[in-house]
Amino acid sequence: MRSFLRRLAVTALLAPAAVGAATMIASPAEAAPAKASEQALQTEVNRLTNIERTSHGCPALAVNAQLTEAARGHSGWMAQSGKFSHTGRSGSSFVTRVKAAGYTKPSAENIAWGYRSASAVVDGWMKSPGHRANILNCKSKTVGVGVVYTASGTPYYTQNFGY
Repeated sequence: MRSFLRRLAVTALLAPAAVGAATMIASPAEAAPAKASEQALQTEVNRLTNIERTSHGCPALAVNAQLTEAARGHSGWMAQSGKFSHTGRSGSSFVTRVKAAGYTKPSAENIAWGYRSASAVVDGWMKSPGHRANILNCKSKTVGVGVVYTASGTPYYTQNFGY
């Protein structure tokens, strides 16, 4: 159970918080283009998320490049720093990261680390009430997933939703 809680963020952000002062988002090195293995995981997480949504009566989400950029940047920062948090570089929130990437209506963020497959991470999120609520929020219209591996091969996941 401790391992599960460690890999899965206990708290999921359900609504955008007030945007504070401008903060830095991930550096270009952290938001580098996805490797083939990362891209495959990102695509599969999106597919499985949409299966969950449509099976629960919500419309499928459209993949958004700006949300994906923000998600990859945050996953890259977590993978590089070893920190696992919704709070990112320089105290940034998912709202500030998503808006800095050019997306104006952020909805929510899910994070995870260590899961070796897309089905395992989506299953983990669906077993967590807050993350499940984010996935099944029928008001969300778009999604971006970022998967970045550490040097030792551990994947960090960020899933950003938008209205």
